[in-house]
Amino acid sequence: MPKTDLALWSATELLHGFARRTVSPVEATEAALGRIDRLNGQLNAFRLVDREGALAAARGSEARWQRGEPLGLVDGVPASIKDLSLTKGWSTLRGSKATDPAGPWDVDAPFVARLREHGAVLLGKTTTPEFGWKGVTDSPLTGITRNPWDASKTPGGSSGGAAVAAATGMGALHQGSDGGGSIRMPAGYTGIYGIKPTFGRVPAYPLSPFGTVAHVGPMTRTVADSALMLSVMSEPDARDWYALPYEGTDYRNGLNVGVAGWRIAYSPALGHARVDPEVAALVKAAALRFAELGAVVEEVDPPAGECHETFRVHWFAGAANALSALTDAQIAIMDPGLREVAARGAAITLKEYFAAVKAREALGTAMNAFHEEWDLLLTPTLPIPAFDAGHEVPPGSGMGRWTEWTPFSYPFNLTQQPAASIPCGRTKAGLPVGLQIVGPKGGEDMVLAASAAFESLMPIALPEV
Repeated sequence: MPKTDLALWSATELLHGFARRTVSPVEATEAALGRIDRLNGQLNAFRLVDREGALAAARGSEARWQRGEPLGLVDGVPASIKDLSLTKGWSTLRGSKATDPAGPWDVDAPFVARLREHGAVLLGKTTTPEFGWKGVTDSPLTGITRNPWDASKTPGGSSGGAAVAAATGMGALHQGSDGGGSIRMPAGYTGIYGIKPTFGRVPAYPLSPFGTVAHVGPMTRTVADSALMLSVMSEPDARDWYALPYEGTDYRNGLNVGVAGWRIAYSPALGHARVDPEVAALVKAAALRFAELGAVVEEVDPPAGECHETFRVHWFAGAANALSALTDAQIAIMDPGLREVAARGAAITLKEYFAAVKAREALGTAMNAFHEEWDLLLTPTLPIPAFDAGHEVPPGSGMGRWTEWTPFSYPFNLTQQPAASIPCGRTKAGLPVGLQIVGPKGGEDMVLAASAAFESLMPIALPEV
């Protein structure tokens, strides 16, 4: 895609342009809004767009840059917030007709507040399935969000709107959340970069009703932009009791250290998953490219193999928790799949739940030990290419729930490890395939550095829309 289109500039490029006064925040915001005007009707990435608010923020940023006084690390960069996250002045409807749009909406989530403090231009709220409950993006409130590489296909979810916005130039920085793969899966299906940091690295408020499997992170068109955005989002906020101690890390530092001498495990199937042959071939070729970068790459299956039942108990119980304060009338107008999952979650016994907690603890301990030998783990992001939009599972697959086609993502929500998806090629049908890069707890810097090294060999391509 031609870099003359300002909507496709990375945040890093925009900031250089602002500093040199070759482009302005107003021009960048107008370019992003132009993309939204042209594409959102077809792809459905945004639930809410605040044109006037964005332009006013851009004008304020432009004045600061003209004075040589930028507010922070992302001053003037167009950004979006997923419609699960509180944003002052905007309704947060969570993809649900059961949410009262009247609010009040007078609180920013921690990472929203940090983005504002650093001068980001907030464009609007991106689409999500209801309460973020599944791995595709459609809801009773907003309908179906579509993949920019093929509008008949799903972009994945639950941060599908953010992924589509990133892939198509509807802003440079996009916030996603990930409770079972919801950053990585749509990143994989739309061909962008997304990273789920270690749990607690990005403070959250209110905490997810799905509990301590839910992470918050960036979704962007380049690795460097995610490093920049994570540096802002990870700043401290006292409202999150689970948050990690703030380390003051600028994740842009060390992006270029490379992976020479690193020990990297490559697991094509986590020992049990069935993977589409095209996906498997592209991911294997990507894994082997790390050897070209100087790493020691060996095929090894980690202990994070078959843990579907452990995750199912955590996630379904979380769904029951999410709906616990709603009335019968509210629940009656919700996504039938969410209602079913919540009902199954409500039937989980305390004994079953604590058994799943113990299984999760054992899994996390085993992965800690695994990473004493291996610096990183590589897997497919997803075992299959994107399938038809509007379906929770691939039509005709015989699967029941989204957790059956996402075996590579949710294990690392259970273990709370950082994990990213970076595109590693496209199928013969032209659909992106993602490579998952998993690091040890606290190892976001390693995941980002490995991602940057791979990106240097295979720059991220964008759909022609």
